[in-house]
Amino acid sequence: MTLIIKYRNRLVTQDDIAYIRKLISNHPEYGRCALSRQICRDWNWAQANGQLKDMVCRGLLLLLEKQDYIKLPPRKKTPKNPFIDRKPPEPVVVDQGRIEASIKEIMPITLEQVRRTANEKLFNGLIEQYHYLGYSRPVGEHLKYLVFCNHRPIACLVFSSAAYYLGCRDAYIGWSPQARQKNLRFLVYNTRFLILPWVNVACLASYVLSKCTKVLTRDWQKIYNHPIYWMETIIDSTRFKGTCYRAANWILLGKTTGRGINDQTNSVNRSIKDVYGYPLVHDFKARLCRES
Repeated sequence: MTLIIKYRNRLVTQDDIAYIRKLISNHPEYGRCALSRQICRDWNWAQANGQLKDMVCRGLLLLLEKQDYIKLPPRKKTPKNPFIDRKPPEPVVVDQGRIEASIKEIMPITLEQVRRTANEKLFNGLIEQYHYLGYSRPVGEHLKYLVFCNHRPIACLVFSSAAYYLGCRDAYIGWSPQARQKNLRFLVYNTRFLILPWVNVACLASYVLSKCTKVLTRDWQKIYNHPIYWMETIIDSTRFKGTCYRAANWILLGKTTGRGINDQTNSVNRSIKDVYGYPLVHDFKARLCRES
């Protein structure tokens, strides 16, 4: 069982290559989609919620073909790439009447998970129009939240899959590379947080972050079939001070290296950012450091 390649933390051996070749030979009627789904079923290659890792498998098959290990069947069609051909979210129209009050005066404040709901387009449009980074499709598992006051949207948050490696976070948790690989799915990354520009309510941002801690793991369990033990975010300290995160008891863990995930130069090529984290269970270190 000689190792051929490692792809997305899966080891692919000569026996695996032989199996794929035989599957292609025995099922000439299979297209690439059917082929990848069958491989996922046979390898039990699935997410925690049972969904097959179909797109990951297709990426592996393309790599194996590129390196001349296999010959895939011809493409039946070439779909548009949603990442290359992505259209920005459509503009949305909402009440922009200024809100200046205390939190007590605008109660009740509600938090609504809007991914895969009728309000997702509203969320995407607000992020595109009013967040300084605009809208981009979240990576991996993710949830989107709209915050409402008297049925008016006042804030937006996105939580998505956490970065594979983050030095100061990994040191704080104290996990091994093996434990990180196994348990990374129990971490989420707050990629966007927007208070709409016409909303001026003292302490609103920290209040919303605190509300997230009470619903996030429940909502994640409902959609992805596993809990969340830890939240994190990265703040560009040249633009923001991270005051609302500190007020919500998030922990300043340290700073990024400023090099990025694909850096090959070991030199700073982007702004250095502050890293914050928040545990959702008291024994998060014990849970995340388990290797078995």
